[in-house]
Amino acid sequence: MEDVSDTAVIAPSPLLTFPDAVPSPENTPDSAVAWHYGNPFGEQRDAVSNAAVIDRSHRFVIAISGEERLTWLNTISSQLVSNLPDGHSAENLSLDVNGRVEHHFVQTDLDGVTWIDTEAAHGSDLLSFLKKMVFWSKAEPREGSELAVLSLLGAEAEAVLAAVGVPVPAEVYDAAPLTGGGFVRRMPWPGRNAFDLLVPRAALTEWFTRLRDAGASPAGTWTYEALRVESIRPRVGVDTDEKTIPHEVRWIGGVTELGAVHLEKGCYRGQETVARVHNLGRPPRHLVLLHLDGSADGRPATGDAVTAGGRTIGRLGTVVDHFELGPVALALVKRTVPAGTELTAGPCAASIDPDSIPDYDDVQAGRAAVDRLRGR
Repeated sequence: MEDVSDTAVIAPSPLLTFPDAVPSPENTPDSAVAWHYGNPFGEQRDAVSNAAVIDRSHRFVIAISGEERLTWLNTISSQLVSNLPDGHSAENLSLDVNGRVEHHFVQTDLDGVTWIDTEAAHGSDLLSFLKKMVFWSKAEPREGSELAVLSLLGAEAEAVLAAVGVPVPAEVYDAAPLTGGGFVRRMPWPGRNAFDLLVPRAALTEWFTRLRDAGASPAGTWTYEALRVESIRPRVGVDTDEKTIPHEVRWIGGVTELGAVHLEKGCYRGQETVARVHNLGRPPRHLVLLHLDGSADGRPATGDAVTAGGRTIGRLGTVVDHFELGPVALALVKRTVPAGTELTAGPCAASIDPDSIPDYDDVQAGRAAVDRLRGR
């Protein structure tokens, strides 16, 4: 699992007292919650074929009220959210002036409040940035620690929700309120049937128990990370570095797509880089799935160099054992590296999954215009 030395200190989840709960390794982003419950591969199978509930209550939650909350947030983030309907969600980014990723978050607008959840280690910085950017707008960001995140995955997830009386959102990114506070939303990842429940933190144990008793197996962050890696969905601060731009890690797309950047919205910080790469260039790196040699002595770690012939061609992100794929990882590698290249990641031989390489066959509008001017 990834080792992040600057991980914020977060209080352990009360769900760590559940039978067989094994805490996530220290000095990792998930150290406050369960890593697994004694059978990590079985938990992964349940999260695909049946149903599994995962404690993600260490996520940092922000609440934004005020009648201008959406139009204000639209001006300082990458996603088109100015008219986000009530009961809908979106993935979003905060970029720096050079278009590099600072924060990734999921937001849901419900009953006059926009709820944001993000990485625990980055939440305070994001909240501080939002507060600094309010100026005269009618928007009031604050910490929303009264809600905590649970994730429900698997083919039987809808049946579990129905069994506990929770409405099942029909479309990806749709959300519905929960009786007693909080909401449920449908997510497009990880896996093929995913829901997040933001429940009252005071009732976290009660909600986890209800979902378990309705048929969802308790599973840890090992399961969530394995399915996230399989879905090739990045995690900010783990699969990204200080140079990462959205095009490199599959965060380009509209509100209803698998993306966190809308390409047809107005001005925002970092937009110039986003537009330039989209219209005229290609990203220097891209996120791919690596298969690792499980017979090697030792295991690579997040941040290790990926090399080819002794030359560094990339950076390793999340490393995890998958119940079907074996040891795998996400990595940012140079776009020009062919799929069949023999690679080394830490002490392991590695290979790129060819199906994980993005398709670059499209012709950008800006590049086509330049070519026409040049008579090509």
